[in-house]
Amino acid sequence: MKKQVIIALAISVSAFSFAQKKELKAVEKAIKGSNYAEAKAALQQVEPLMSQMDEKETAQFYYLKAKTLFAGGAGSINDIDLAIENIGKVEGGYETEVAELKQEMANNLLTRGNEFYNKQDYSSSSKFFEKTYRLNKDTIFLYYAASTAVNVPEYDRALTLYEELKGLGYTGIEKEYYATNKETGEEDVLDKTTRDLYVRSGTHSNPGERMTESRKPEIVKNVALIYVSQGNNEKAIAAIQDAKEESPDDINLILSEANIYYKMGDTEKFKSLLQKATDLDPNNAELQYNLGVISGESGDVEGAKKYYKKTIELDPNYINAYINLAVTILDGEKALVDEMNGLGNSAADNKRYDELLEQRKVLYKEAIPHLDQALKIDGENVNAATTLMNIYSVLGETDKYKEMKAKVDSLN
Repeated sequence: MKKQVIIALAISVSAFSFAQKKELKAVEKAIKGSNYAEAKAALQQVEPLMSQMDEKETAQFYYLKAKTLFAGGAGSINDIDLAIENIGKVEGGYETEVAELKQEMANNLLTRGNEFYNKQDYSSSSKFFEKTYRLNKDTIFLYYAASTAVNVPEYDRALTLYEELKGLGYTGIEKEYYATNKETGEEDVLDKTTRDLYVRSGTHSNPGERMTESRKPEIVKNVALIYVSQGNNEKAIAAIQDAKEESPDDINLILSEANIYYKMGDTEKFKSLLQKATDLDPNNAELQYNLGVISGESGDVEGAKKYYKKTIELDPNYINAYINLAVTILDGEKALVDEMNGLGNSAADNKRYDELLEQRKVLYKEAIPHLDQALKIDGENVNAATTLMNIYSVLGETDKYKEMKAKVDSLN
């Protein structure tokens, strides 16, 4: 009786093996005919029999499943994920077939990623670049995925990808081959084989090679900026310190750190960092303007005037510098008006009142040229026009007041 059971079991196993091979052949046939729905159905039939497969049959199953899910590039985004997962399970055979499928998939994913990028669909582009990386483990594509996610902006996802790059120790440093294009006179970056071919054919000259710059400073900087955008100031500052170790004189990093401290209310730290950035780039009008803003907010009137004037010197069309300079000058009016309102009717008080009135007029006359220039740059700046209208009214310059009032009315 025992012998009969063993024989029956052997017959059963043989039947299973025959069914597996039959179904796998059906999958192969369906794939060759691009009938991927039929291939999926056949795979579902054979999957319950996997425990009876040998190593080679198991490798064949995963390979065919990956090929079916990819569907020649027509698979859905989820099917592509599953295809990548299954191709990673192939062991013990099909090395050549897997290599060819990986190359086909990588080319397709990269092409689709570039197409989405050119359409400015950065979200889809980023996802296809990431899948290219998951398939072939080339970290340049993980870098592309993170960079394009920033453009969406999908900051949470970008942050995850950047942190993965940091964990991998990615720098992006690689050997670059180049040669001068004789027709354009410009330097072309090429792969080594193509460069050498062009040089031999005479279209290019002066071949050379060099190492590219590290992308790590950019990565750690973007991590810091994402934390800033999320309001996570502590992590942002820590990330910026990490970034500054790579690039201590990066103006954008210094400004990002300054903005964090400004949001935290630490105006002294903000100002010192802006000053550092200004020292590194003394001809940057934007930096000078920002120093003017923070100086004014901290009560340093003369410092604010100095920075706004420097801004105008560097960029004569920087309209906000003219307006803020005029506003800073006119801010001195409040103290004069408060004192004037507190005076009595004595002869001494009347004399002091007249003195203060003259000082007030001096402030107005100092502010007028800056507001005039702002209007020359932007004839529709209603704030500058309104302020000038009010100044001319107080000064009693009726014609100029009427002219400016007409302008304000037209703008409103």
